[in-house]
Amino acid sequence: MEVTDNRQKHVAVFAFPFASHPALLLTLVRHLAYAAPTVVFSFFNTEKSNKVLFSELSCNNIVPYNVSEGIPEDYVFAGNFEELAKLFLLVAEDEFKKGVRAAETDTGLKISCMVTDAFLWFSGDIAEEMSVPWVAFWAAGTSSLAAHFYTDHIRQKTTQLLGSAGPNDEIVDLIPGLKAVRLGDLPTGVVLGNLESPFSTMLHKMGRTLARATVVPINSFQELDPDLTGNLSSNLNNFLNIGPFHLISTEKTQIKSDEFSCISWLNNHKTRSVTYICFGRLFNIPPHELVELANALEETKTTFLWSINKDSNKHFPEGFLERTSANGTGKVVPWAPQDQVLNHVAIGVFITHGGWASVLEGLGAGVPMLCRPFLGDHRINSWMVECWGIGMRIQGGNFTKHATRFALEQLQLLSKTQNEKIEALKDLAHKAVAPNGSSYQNFQTLVEVVTVITGHPKLNL
Repeated sequence: MEVTDNRQKHVAVFAFPFASHPALLLTLVRHLAYAAPTVVFSFFNTEKSNKVLFSELSCNNIVPYNVSEGIPEDYVFAGNFEELAKLFLLVAEDEFKKGVRAAETDTGLKISCMVTDAFLWFSGDIAEEMSVPWVAFWAAGTSSLAAHFYTDHIRQKTTQLLGSAGPNDEIVDLIPGLKAVRLGDLPTGVVLGNLESPFSTMLHKMGRTLARATVVPINSFQELDPDLTGNLSSNLNNFLNIGPFHLISTEKTQIKSDEFSCISWLNNHKTRSVTYICFGRLFNIPPHELVELANALEETKTTFLWSINKDSNKHFPEGFLERTSANGTGKVVPWAPQDQVLNHVAIGVFITHGGWASVLEGLGAGVPMLCRPFLGDHRINSWMVECWGIGMRIQGGNFTKHATRFALEQLQLLSKTQNEKIEALKDLAHKAVAPNGSSYQNFQTLVEVVTVITGHPKLNL
């Protein structure tokens, strides 16, 4: 592909301002900005989210712009995340268009490319109006993307199975490229849950629109799900696995902090002797499950490092924190440098919610996982962890003392074959991002797209 114009390029970046989406999109943009330092990236996001994202790291060629959250002044929030998403989506298209006009005026440069969260399906229309490439970034895994891309197909097939298949039944060939999946493990809103909710509607529209994107980059590596990747590659324009992101480092994206001395604590423990527990910053297990998990850890004398917000400390069994701290078997912190922790030789098991970033970090560190999914793509990610042979999900979907004891025993006594599977996938992940690896080469293709000015939104790569 040849660069068609030598003028400076200006890329518009549209963020979906909820959960981990803005941070993951900014990670991608930082990598692009580092690889293409002469390109200007205008990053459009809500003020609240931008304040968090740009508080520590800055990059000369990434400029944050604030767009409205769409929340009326007298609005009373009832605590449902989908309320905020609905309000934002009502104003998002107009807000992004207004922001683009402001950025073009500020920089004196017309937008030459758009990089957006794939959730924002209407971005394809905006890119087409502007005659620029549309890069639709998918922040999660290949299996969840396939579930949304094939939603109509899945709904049609499950309608035929109505009454004969339950949520725990494995359905063969339900998703093209995936041998089997449990109905209950499909992302929320595909066939179960409120299919008319703003979130479900957004994802359904995205699945129907994604084939129009110039490029669909994803935070994964093609050797992980070759059949799914092959199928999506034949249906999407330039489907590019460019991860795992956490294994790609540049001097501008590295942050090293360990304010709660997790690493020094781990240094005092034997190889593969510690269980690391973290359910992300957004999720808390119910108090009764926290008690069951804590009791199981103490009764099995499992050494653990647990990252959990301070508000949850009150739910621990009486004396649990004091006893485990005093005897050196437990350390509870409000935050841990997860990637560093998982790569420490002392870590033997990772208990997680099954968020995609956490799954990739566990896989990249070669640590077997115990998943307790909450919502969204957590269940299908946990299913894939089982399919890859690198972990399991908690029996029954919830922590009980019995289920936790069983899972810990299974994971701590992984067979030689399973260990080989984990090490093999870990090796493939690292090779993918190395020079000449599949993700490395795909990323170079993506850099070419964002550094080109073209009059047509679909490039012949």
